[in-house]
Amino acid sequence: MATLYTQQSKNVARTWLLMSLFFVIIIAIGFSFSQYYGNANILYFFVLFSVGMNIVSYWYSDKIALALNRAHAIKKEENPMLWNVVENLSITAGLPMPKVYIIDDPAPNAFATGRNKEHAVVAATTGLLQILDKSELEGVIAHELSHIGNRDILLSTVVVVLVGFISIITNMFLRSTFFGLGRRDDREGGGIMVLVGIVLSILAPISATLIQLAISRKREFLADASGALLTRYPEGLASALQKISKYGQPMVHANNATAHLFIANPFGGAGKKISNLFNTHPPVEERIKALLGK
Repeated sequence: MATLYTQQSKNVARTWLLMSLFFVIIIAIGFSFSQYYGNANILYFFVLFSVGMNIVSYWYSDKIALALNRAHAIKKEENPMLWNVVENLSITAGLPMPKVYIIDDPAPNAFATGRNKEHAVVAATTGLLQILDKSELEGVIAHELSHIGNRDILLSTVVVVLVGFISIITNMFLRSTFFGLGRRDDREGGGIMVLVGIVLSILAPISATLIQLAISRKREFLADASGALLTRYPEGLASALQKISKYGQPMVHANNATAHLFIANPFGGAGKKISNLFNTHPPVEERIKALLGK
């Protein structure tokens, strides 16, 4: 019989499988570029450039995410309940105490970021703190600490960088193709590579986005399961998710780049109008059903 532990193992395996597909896409696009322009160094450049972007994102992803969402650090005396919940659950989870941030926003939401458990941040909106009771808040914080413990915070950053990288290089390829820059002689196979490159450049961003969304949804189910194990009270998180979903309004500074980091869709009710295939979060009903074992 499937348990929370077996579900975690399956989600981790699927996540790393999807991450591997990103690198395959990058290599394929780089190869198309190098063939089209007749220069093998282009492929090496793509690989090195992607590594460089990952290094930059590793060190500064948390600062970027916090700045985009207008979050500010707090001290214990500014919100003792939130601070104590984060501190107590961190001890229970065997994690270092992360920095605590608050976002001045009436929409209830929260996210975790950072490059590792020693340099992690948990942020919650003022709206979340207003509508949740202590057990529900513990469920949400346990969910976010699970992202830290499961190393989701670094994984999600890599996904964002790779999706952005794929979008940039495919756009460059399409522009150079349409304007005829660096065109090779058709007798050398340039015409075929143009066609292959155009098809790949159109499909790659779509595939990358779908992979990003799939990884995000798997991460949410895994964090829900881990959070429930941490608090031993899945009903708390289930109730919190129900309250958050009922709010319906988007966050003031909702951003596509960081949407998948949050425990719930920061665009609120707008996300319900989009097919589940293109939603950054799994349906709340499915998450609650998984938590309560229904």
